[in-house]
Amino acid sequence: MAGRLRQPTGRYGGRSAEERQAERRRRFLDAALQLFGDSPGYRATTVAALSEAAGLSTRQFYEEFRTLEDVLAALHLQVNDWAEGAALAALAEAEGMPIAERAAAAFRAYAANVTGDPRRIRITFVEIIGVSPRLEEQRLARRSRWVALICAEAAAAVERGEAVPRDYRVAAAAFIGSVNGLLHDWRAGWVDATLDQVVDELVQLLLGILRPVDRAQGT
Repeated sequence: MAGRLRQPTGRYGGRSAEERQAERRRRFLDAALQLFGDSPGYRATTVAALSEAAGLSTRQFYEEFRTLEDVLAALHLQVNDWAEGAALAALAEAEGMPIAERAAAAFRAYAANVTGDPRRIRITFVEIIGVSPRLEEQRLARRSRWVALICAEAAAAVERGEAVPRDYRVAAAAFIGSVNGLLHDWRAGWVDATLDQVVDELVQLLLGILRPVDRAQGT
């Protein structure tokens, strides 16, 4: 297909064309969260099945997206935006607190957001993997945003004298890899622990990466 079908213009039923388009897009993404994030999964979903679940037509699908991969890409970004928003809100509420409390608050908010809906875990850590080079690039780009967030918090902690100055990029990337792996394995039932235990372990790992000054001086 060369491109999306042309969108209708003007108002209908008291709503603008832009409002109707946003509503259709939301319904497709809601349906995708259910089908991709639960059953049958992204690879077994068809355009017809997604359209039916959204209560829309395949023609309307092609007005919003070119392929199902486009839907998965949009959904992956949405799920990450939700989690990032939760972490940033927690950091804002923890303004002025020591680094240990800020790190714990941010990560607990992130984990609660991602794991609060098992479908989000599957989208973030399972369905996005191995789909295409394009989605792999997107996945790594979003991971780099989390690395940048950790590095920014570390830099602020250094300025406050709470952490030693060093390049935190490799350590932050290692932490994000640990988060992805452990939450995936926990969701798959391979880790015999409660979610609170998993989160506590990851928070301790994060705090260890930030290397508080007193710990660093004692080594």
